[in-house]
Amino acid sequence: MKFILGKKVGMTQIYDKNGNVTPVTVIEAGPCFVTQIKTKEKDGYTAIQIGCSALKAEKVTKTRKGKEYKFLKEFIGDMAEYKIGDKIDVAKFVEGEKVKISGISKGRGFQGVVKRHGFKGAPASHGHPHDLRKPGSIGCSFPERVIKGMRMAGHMGVARNTVKNLKIMVVDTENNLLAVSGAVPGPNNGLIEIQTV
Repeated sequence: MKFILGKKVGMTQIYDKNGNVTPVTVIEAGPCFVTQIKTKEKDGYTAIQIGCSALKAEKVTKTRKGKEYKFLKEFIGDMAEYKIGDKIDVAKFVEGEKVKISGISKGRGFQGVVKRHGFKGAPASHGHPHDLRKPGSIGCSFPERVIKGMRMAGHMGVARNTVKNLKIMVVDTENNLLAVSGAVPGPNNGLIEIQTV
């Protein structure tokens, strides 16, 4: 299993030799460093923790000694080949590989049911002057309360999303850049987790 942390740079497009265009997301990935190795005997599961974006010396607290990075993430699995201090960079990935990418989606604020859940809304005519984007009935005669999980208006976005089967189109080891096909969750400069499927 290959994995790395990165920062979303933005979207662009690339052309193949036949002139076909592919939309891609450019990610500044790594370099990351192994900060902790978790074992079955000590922690109850096997995993590796990696850090990305080194902190300034004055920002490092006592609890962060040995983990002087802005972002720390764990990847679960058998990681026998790694040891603390190992460097992980984009050179591990090859063009054509399929990856899954996770990130925190953009915040949309407080939204109604039409935008948040895709409700159709009411007809625009025939006695519906102010009901176009209302949710409609939310209750029932039994059990005479609103059922848990009812889709209603509320805070939208800022949720962890994962997109699978994205293809690596370009690996730029010189500038620590990856270009993957399609869109990935989150805003520009947002933290991205990349992992092979």
